[in-house]
Amino acid sequence: MRDAANMSPEEKMKALEKNTVEIINKENLYDLFSSRQPVAYCGYEPSGEIHLGHLVTITKLMELQQLGCRVKVLMADWHGWLNQKGNWEEMDKSVKMWIKGFKAAGLEKAEFIKGSSFQRSPEYMDDLMKIAVDTTMKRALRSMQQVARDIEHAKVSQVIYPLMQICDIKHLGVDIVESGIEQRKIHMLGLEVFDKIGYKKPVLVHTPLIASLKGPGGKMSSSEQGSFISIRDDETSMKNKINKAYCPEGEVKENPVLEIARLIIFPRVEEFLIERPDKFGGSLSYTSYADLEKDFREKKLHPLDLKNALAKYLYEILKPIGDKVKD
Repeated sequence: MRDAANMSPEEKMKALEKNTVEIINKENLYDLFSSRQPVAYCGYEPSGEIHLGHLVTITKLMELQQLGCRVKVLMADWHGWLNQKGNWEEMDKSVKMWIKGFKAAGLEKAEFIKGSSFQRSPEYMDDLMKIAVDTTMKRALRSMQQVARDIEHAKVSQVIYPLMQICDIKHLGVDIVESGIEQRKIHMLGLEVFDKIGYKKPVLVHTPLIASLKGPGGKMSSSEQGSFISIRDDETSMKNKINKAYCPEGEVKENPVLEIARLIIFPRVEEFLIERPDKFGGSLSYTSYADLEKDFREKKLHPLDLKNALAKYLYEILKPIGDKVKD
C-alpha cells in the first residue's frame, strides 16, 4: 500500500474496500479521510486461542493504521465475564496474553483498552439503560445470536452484551467500526439507537469469516476443535491441520485453504511461490490472489500443492507471533 500521505481520500476509500464484505455509511469516509485522523476500533472477547479468524480483523486494523487512522483495540474482559468465558483472574491473564499476541501480529502502535476500565462509569451505565429501555426483548435476542446461539438457555447477561458493544462505540469515540460480518446484527441495532445516546452513526467495515477447516457450514472458531489454526500451533500440528482441511479440487466456495491464502497470506507477501517438480508442471509464482484462485478453479493447481505452499508461508507468518505468547 502506498504511503497514506500521498493518497487522496478516494484512493483511501478504494483501498479500504479490499477483502471486505460490506462497508455501511461508506459515504462518510470521504470527510473522515479529508478532515482529520479518524478513530477506528475493533473489540475482542479475550477467551480461548488467538487464531486465523482474529488475524483477518487484525489485518484490516493494520490497513486502517496505514491509511492514517488512530486504532483502538478493545479487550472486552467484562464482555467475556458476562458471556461466562472465565472468572476475573482468567480474564486478566487472557487480556495480557492477547495484547502480546496482537502487538506481535502487527498492532504494536495501536491503543489497547480494557473494557472494565471505562464500562463501570455512571455515564456509560446511563447510556446502557437508555438503550435497554428503548430495545424490545425480541430485538435484543436477535442481536445476541452470535453471542449465545442457544437462545433458550441464554442468560440475561448475554442480552446485555450486545447493548454494551453499542455503548463501547460512543465511549471510545469511534468513527470507524471494524469487525467480522458475524457482528452485523449488533451493529444494525446500534444504527437504530445511537441517536438515543447522543452519538453519530459510525462507518461499519465488515470483513469475511474464514470457513471451518472441517468444511462448509461452519466458521473457524476456538470453541470447535479441529476447525481452526492457533498462532501457538507448532509446525507439525499446523501442517497436519492444513493437510486435513476441506479443499476439493476446483472448488472455490467455502474453501478455507483459499480463504487463508486470500485473507492472511497475500496481504503479507509480495510473491506466493508454489514449488513443484518439473514432471508436475514446474513451480508456480503468484503476485495476486485472483490469479491463484483462477488457476485453482481451472484445476491447473492441485490442492496438495496449494496446501504444501500455504503451510510453509503460514508457519513463517505465525511462528514469530506465537513465540511472543508462549506460556
